[in-house]
Amino acid sequence: MSPAGGRKAVFITGAASGIGLASAKRFAAEGWFVGLSDIDTAGLKAALAAIGPDHGATFTLDVRDRDAWTAALAGFARLTDGRLNVLINNAGVARFGPFDSHDDAEIDLQLDINLKGVISGARAALPWLKATPGSRLINVSSCAGLYGAPGLAVYSATKFAVRGLSEALDVEWKPHGVSVACVMPWFVETPILNAGAPGGNQTMADTLRSDGLPVYPVEDAAEVVWRAVHGKDLHYFVGKRARQLRFASSHMPGVVRKQLHSRPPLQRP
Repeated sequence: MSPAGGRKAVFITGAASGIGLASAKRFAAEGWFVGLSDIDTAGLKAALAAIGPDHGATFTLDVRDRDAWTAALAGFARLTDGRLNVLINNAGVARFGPFDSHDDAEIDLQLDINLKGVISGARAALPWLKATPGSRLINVSSCAGLYGAPGLAVYSATKFAVRGLSEALDVEWKPHGVSVACVMPWFVETPILNAGAPGGNQTMADTLRSDGLPVYPVEDAAEVVWRAVHGKDLHYFVGKRARQLRFASSHMPGVVRKQLHSRPPLQRP
């Protein structure tokens, strides 16, 4: 018998911390076999200990590397008798600050991980998803993919793109028996909030606190991911503020724009 032992199988990127780790714990607690992947090898070891060694396996994966994607998913499939019920494209990075304060490397990093990494994951996983009846692709986008977030221009661009990719693949992959969902969290308590503006002391967490905006626990996001895996909708939102922004950006975009313009400008280096 395979290590997965007939259990449903989920492969999660960015699983060493944040939403990825919280989701891994949620799925393991429900009896799933979890593929934990990340570039943080020490974090992966701790993550596997947290969910229990019998509930998963670790894979060091840089989502920018297409060949590494192919190898990681093939390795996971060997443990699950070829099953991949769900891929959760969760890995992401952010660089916070005015658009003109970021260098080429910081911009490329966000494009390569947040967008190209998601595309590469979807492409590498499709054969395994097609071979698993009722499979589902979950792409973690952001509320920054609903309305462009000042100080997160490139990050927002990547999350808009992930949303568009998800909407397109949900249609394209239906004939394969593979469904797609896009999870769009409001700000969640993850390491991304520690991102600071270049040359300054202001982090995303600082800005949120000064604006009086809520930050939701990772467990809230993991619960929405769990519902997205078992639901039939395309879009899923984490937090009350996410749902409010979804409504406002669709029905009152002028109000959202006015509110953003009324906030103090970001500190510049």
